[in-house]
Amino acid sequence: MINLHYQLQSLTMDRIDTLDKKILNIIMKNARIASKDVALECGVSRAAIHQRIQRLIEMKVITGSGYNVNPKALGYNTCTYVGVSLEKGSMYREVVQELEKIPEVVECHFTTGPYSMLIKVYAQDNQHLMELLNDQIQHIAGVTETETLISLEQSMNRQIYIKVD
Repeated sequence: MINLHYQLQSLTMDRIDTLDKKILNIIMKNARIASKDVALECGVSRAAIHQRIQRLIEMKVITGSGYNVNPKALGYNTCTYVGVSLEKGSMYREVVQELEKIPEVVECHFTTGPYSMLIKVYAQDNQHLMELLNDQIQHIAGVTETETLISLEQSMNRQIYIKVD
């Protein structure tokens, strides 16, 4: 199964050329940029840009679009990363289904190392965080313990670097 994953990934990378990479670098910096401006910067037609973007979406290279919302502007002043230990790693999918019911949980990763999972949580303040941990997250069947790391400041937030040939 893992071999198939890497074969599919390799096929995708083989189908992405220099123009695709240029387009990706441009739209990652500004998802709202007009196709005509991308076309001008790349030296191709607007129709070509539109077709390329559609193909990249179909290939699942582009997986979403939208606006980035500042959680602090909405009153979520505490950003935390929570290491979650599970009774058994095989409980991961069931625990994820329960975490999806908690809107303040915005990311979830199945990990190696000291935790089974690492989740990112936004809370309004420390009291709200304590309620999320004690009343919700730690009550999920299979969760044996949590360790909370509070982010003091986000110093960097960017997309993956795409090297253009």
